[in-house]
Amino acid sequence: MEMTFAMIKPNGVRSGLVGRILERYESAQLSVCAVKMHQMTSADARGFYAEHVEKPFFPELEEYMTKGPSIMIALGGENAIMKVRAINGATNPAKAEAGTIRYDFAPSMTENVVHSSDSAESAAREIAFWFKKEDVYAYDAVSQKACCVLGR
Repeated sequence: MEMTFAMIKPNGVRSGLVGRILERYESAQLSVCAVKMHQMTSADARGFYAEHVEKPFFPELEEYMTKGPSIMIALGGENAIMKVRAINGATNPAKAEAGTIRYDFAPSMTENVVHSSDSAESAAREIAFWFKKEDVYAYDAVSQKACCVLGR
């Protein structure tokens, strides 16, 4: 089973989309292995988006990500990284395919409703950034059984 990280950003939470977005992930045979609501601080944003801190768009991203709570999610399942990215759609909602989360709900590239890991390495880093190992449970949606607690 592959694990990935996804986040429902502040405008997705504020717009009441949490349940609808989680349902899309679970309908794709992905399991929620950890979930929490958290309002990012500037330090969180600078740590999580470290590769973007020096880019010209970062101040706008930081302001957006710290203005309300987000939902942090570890998801597991077969091809989880690729599945979540396909469900989310292109980063720019104007280029997202019909039926994706960003096509359906994102008003702009900055406020694009969701984030997801782009590789196994970023998934591991992003999950570890937001969750303690003992709080992430591997769960098989097909057999409907917990596989293990990652920290044990």
